[in-house]
Amino acid sequence: MNQVLKHAKRVVIMVVGLTLVGIGIALLVLPGPGIVVIIAGLAILASEFVWAQSLLDRAKAHYNKAKNKVTNKKSGESPDNKVIK
Repeated sequence: MNQVLKHAKRVVIMVVGLTLVGIGIALLVLPGPGIVVIIAGLAILASEFVWAQSLLDRAKAHYNKAKNKVTNKKSGESPDNKVIK
């Protein structure tokens, strides 16, 4: 019985995670926080699957890179950290 519950848990995690990733992909072209929803879906999948952890790490790196570009522009700095006057 323990094996059945373990397998059922993995199936539920996969369904929920893939659903969130799918919704996130749709939100990339629709109004909404697509990247955040994709990362949330990958975080759920990463709790059970190693391949999802790898994708999550890559997604976080891309998110942080994009966030830094936007933050630098808003603060008056260029992406190469030179102050724009």
